Amino acid sequence: MQLQELLNGVAVTGSYDPLLDIADVAYDSRKANESTMFVCLSGARTDGHIFAKNAYDTGCRLFLCEKPIDVPADATVLFCADTRASLAVLSCNLFRHPCRDIRVVGITGTKGKTTTAHIVKAVLDRAGIPTGIIGTVGAAFGNTVLPTVNTTPESYELQKLLRMMADAGCKAAAIEVSSLGLKFHRVDGLQFDTAVFTNLSPDHIGTNEHDTFEEYADWKKQLFFHCGFAVLNADDPFSGTIAEACPCEKATYGFTEGADYRLLSADRSKQGHRLGVQCKALLRGAPFSFFLSLPGVVNASNAMAAAAVAKHFGAADETIAAALATVRVKGRGEVVETHTPYSVIIDYAHNGVSLKSIIETARAYDHNRIIALYGSVGSRTEIRRKELGLVSGALCDLSILTSDDPEFEDPAQIIAEIARYVEAAGGKHVDIPDRAEAIRYALSIAEPGDILIFAGKGHEAFMKVKGEKLPFSEKEVIFDFLAEQENRKTRE
Repeated sequence: MQLQELLNGVAVTGSYDPLLDIADVAYDSRKANESTMFVCLSGARTDGHIFAKNAYDTGCRLFLCEKPIDVPADATVLFCADTRASLAVLSCNLFRHPCRDIRVVGITGTKGKTTTAHIVKAVLDRAGIPTGIIGTVGAAFGNTVLPTVNTTPESYELQKLLRMMADAGCKAAAIEVSSLGLKFHRVDGLQFDTAVFTNLSPDHIGTNEHDTFEEYADWKKQLFFHCGFAVLNADDPFSGTIAEACPCEKATYGFTEGADYRLLSADRSKQGHRLGVQCKALLRGAPFSFFLSLPGVVNASNAMAAAAVAKHFGAADETIAAALATVRVKGRGEVVETHTPYSVIIDYAHNGVSLKSIIETARAYDHNRIIALYGSVGSRTEIRRKELGLVSGALCDLSILTSDDPEFEDPAQIIAEIARYVEAAGGKHVDIPDRAEAIRYALSIAEPGDILIFAGKGHEAFMKVKGEKLPFSEKEVIFDFLAEQENRKTRE
């Protein structure tokens, strides 16, 4: 690509050859070479300007910065007001504006982004609209699964992923859009076909994030100035603020009377080991009944948001219902298909608030015992471990305390800290530092009607121990144990 094409829409100062061929853009100096432009990003923890010389040493001779850098005179140095905002425009140009070839659905809100994005993907896929997904648990399209660093990746990675999806035949993409993704220009240049608002509560307020709740809320609202159709949660008051400020076409969903996609009832349903919600609703006044194969009434609301998106894309009611009946969200209230008389839920809950939420979700169903298996990440404060212990001690019949990314801490010491608070809340606990062994123990003591919650790891397929990422899959441990049990029965 010629440099003048790459810089289209970017205001720069400095002399350059407009016909210079540029193959790629880099903001990590280790990825820079003679055919790249190196963009110096100013971050919260580091400053890309200080790594410009490293990029030069790898062959790079073209730089975009906000302030002077220390490179030899044969380098071309261009200046702009905001390199992060400029990176977004460069990325759009480099990857040929993928949102022109794929309909992008952005989902924002304090909670529910991951689940809603996965439901949207499931419904649109079922409707014959191949859909990719980008968010907390990574990126996926077709048979391709790729890791991501942030909930909303940096603009370069985001545009690259969208181009890959479009070129692979995807017609839509569901993207989790965080407030920080908006604030740090990661989605600049994207025109969203549809934007979804789930809910709003205080979060991401503090150093290197948002100064106030008002600022946090305002960044959430910004998404809806860049979409053609907005899907808003009628049960959350902030939807009114969005609706008043943003000019796009809108639809509402939720339990609130008058919502365009209105839930009339959401009843917890337990069918063997399967936990779900049986719902009745109105889709713009038309009766609609469905079973949602995710536990918790809150997920019924997320499902209605997805239904509103799907109807906007032209999906039929029966197609939406079929997708909702089988949808799974990896590591988020994920009910594992064990075909046992007890239920197993894998969830990413790793602090007191999220653990309480998934336990209370499970307790709302008919059950024998609630057993929670979890640990706490190394190098975290005692406050987190206190909250985890008090929650499970008060709400569970048994807590199985184990490892969860202990890093350089002794897992036994982490467990001992949590155990004190489990006991303080009057709970019972078993301590097994080896997580695989702990999972096998939980399965071995499970009785009919029990609900087992394996919390903390969620979608992750690794364990962080002493600076290493060791492969670890809870599902593999579960299914290996169940297979061993089945083989034992066969031999007997």
